[in-house]
Amino acid sequence: MRYRLLVILALCGFVTSFGAHIVATNLPAYAKGVGVGAFTIGLLIAVYDFAELFAKPLAGFIADRYGMKRMLLAGLVVFIVGSALFLGISPRLLLLVRFVQGLGAAALSTVSITLVARHFSGKRGQAFGVYNAIKGGGYVIAPVAGGFLAQAYGFASIFVVSAAVGVIALVLSLAVPGDRGSRATLEDDDDMTFSQFLVIFRDRRLLPVYAVIVLNMFLVGILFGFLPVYLFGIGYSTLQSGTVVSVGTAAYLLVQPVAGVLADRIDIRTTVVAGLALAALTIMAMTFTTGWLLIAAVILSGLGIGTVWTNSDALVSALADSNKLGASIGAAQSFKEFGDMVGPLLVGLITQLYGVQAGFIGCGSLALLCVVPLIRSQALRPA
Repeated sequence: MRYRLLVILALCGFVTSFGAHIVATNLPAYAKGVGVGAFTIGLLIAVYDFAELFAKPLAGFIADRYGMKRMLLAGLVVFIVGSALFLGISPRLLLLVRFVQGLGAAALSTVSITLVARHFSGKRGQAFGVYNAIKGGGYVIAPVAGGFLAQAYGFASIFVVSAAVGVIALVLSLAVPGDRGSRATLEDDDDMTFSQFLVIFRDRRLLPVYAVIVLNMFLVGILFGFLPVYLFGIGYSTLQSGTVVSVGTAAYLLVQPVAGVLADRIDIRTTVVAGLALAALTIMAMTFTTGWLLIAAVILSGLGIGTVWTNSDALVSALADSNKLGASIGAAQSFKEFGDMVGPLLVGLITQLYGVQAGFIGCGSLALLCVVPLIRSQALRPA
């Protein structure tokens, strides 16, 4: 029963990753069809993340007060409505559709991962690993599915399928246990006020974890965004480049359940610090290698990034107060979105000014420099 619940929650996470990437990978064709340029493509990608950046911590705060299940279902409904909205409006209003989708994704993503922490406190690492692996499947399936749908049935079919996936998750989520019986429970002294919610962003125990999350997202931006730039520069074909990136993606996804089990058996903090150090070192090493050594570095960086990705979530849930769990995880997810937006900009700026090797070494060094203070930080130790 509990693992059926885990699959349902992971499917909710899958809705967000699938919904984001099934559209994003087909935006060039959309832009050509409606006559807009590259800036609009970037804006359409960014607006989804922008909505999640601000909505995730707020969704967690509301869920802590009004109930996790209610917020989960509300997020799914908003996502479904946002997806279906494209069918009834001008294609030029896709920006509005993406923003509404992002709001729904923020709610259901934050709440689903919070419920994993709540219902699997005994084997939290393993549960987070399974959750993130299934959610990550959306990043793999969506580009292929989106390309097929757009070519065979038109761009609008992408939103039909996105809405359908959301409906499936909504129906299954009705079986998620409720956590608030009535509004009267909101008067409990343990409920978090809005001022306490804002303090979460300055929580000294959680700040080091937020820093790890942001730095790891910088490395994600390199592995999946700028590795193809380096590969192109050293003469790799498009097929060869795609294959190398896919190997890194596979390592990133497959390690997450294993990393979660290790966190349960060893120590969450140790796995997070080790994963960050491994990812930083191998990212720096990439631009000095080619051939099989490069592939080995890509695999190792994927393993490190995947370990930090899933176990940093588990660490936040271990450190957070129980009545602030949703808001704390929402804040962590918001920092993840922040790193996802800022990381590519930073790497791109360094690369533009000093070359791709400097971009890799600069961000890898920044992450590596933070490993020592993170090891020494008492804040990273769950009580």
